[in-house]
Amino acid sequence: MGAPLAKNLQKKGFDLNVYDIDTGKIDMLAALGARRAGSVAEAATWPDVLITILPATQHVEAVVLGADGVLAHIGKGTVLMEMSTIDAKATDKVAAACAAQGIGFVDSPVGRLVLHAERGESLFMVGAEDKEFAVVEPLLKAMGTSIHRCGGPGMGSRMKVINNFMLLSTAEIVAESLALGTKLGLTPEIMREVTSATTAQNGQFHTLMVNKVLKGDIEPGFTIDLAFKDMSLALNAAAEQRIGLPAGAAVLATYGAARASKYASKDYSALLSYACDLAGIPTPKLKE
Repeated sequence: MGAPLAKNLQKKGFDLNVYDIDTGKIDMLAALGARRAGSVAEAATWPDVLITILPATQHVEAVVLGADGVLAHIGKGTVLMEMSTIDAKATDKVAAACAAQGIGFVDSPVGRLVLHAERGESLFMVGAEDKEFAVVEPLLKAMGTSIHRCGGPGMGSRMKVINNFMLLSTAEIVAESLALGTKLGLTPEIMREVTSATTAQNGQFHTLMVNKVLKGDIEPGFTIDLAFKDMSLALNAAAEQRIGLPAGAAVLATYGAARASKYASKDYSALLSYACDLAGIPTPKLKE
């Protein structure tokens, strides 16, 4: 997600200083005019707003709270906008560390797919006080089309956990449904046509899968490994709140099995291919 979001900021005139361990992403953004940072420290020393978007909780804690991390170098008056999907308790920890240093903090996880991020059509779930939100709002508008204030710091992360729990669970049901329908002799075209005209319509079939796995494309996107991580965040949060999520537990187990397969690093729409493998049938493809 980070690269297309940054690309939209650069194209819309923001002055970017970028760092990533994947130098290819830095090269792509530098070709558009962004400046290269050679380290986290170098990226953290100058901006009005510093944005982090990383794969998992441990990466955020290391990059932001580590001995040579963001908070060791960030300047007074800077706002840190954390856009990763992580454990909300870790978001709270980062927010508290920022407050202790007089640094503004916003959590703004990203909704929708990579294809939306590339088009500047992302959705943002924002946890922020009014002062910090006013600072980051122009950047969010440059990167997306929908901004939702979810409450104070930490509430964006909590909303993202719920959002991803719902969509990732739906994706598994869609995968099983399409595998069953294929086994019964239905084409993906007729399943798409009928379900798009009923309350079975959903983004996981009608946006995700028709643009990815049903076109024969399972390159990420958003990997099954990361989907397992996000499902785990929801189940862990439920355990802490003493709430049972029996359907979610079954879906998590499926993601766990899929990530032990050849599809672990593939797009999570490959749940369909995994389900079809178990059913002993080829993955269906749309004709158009």
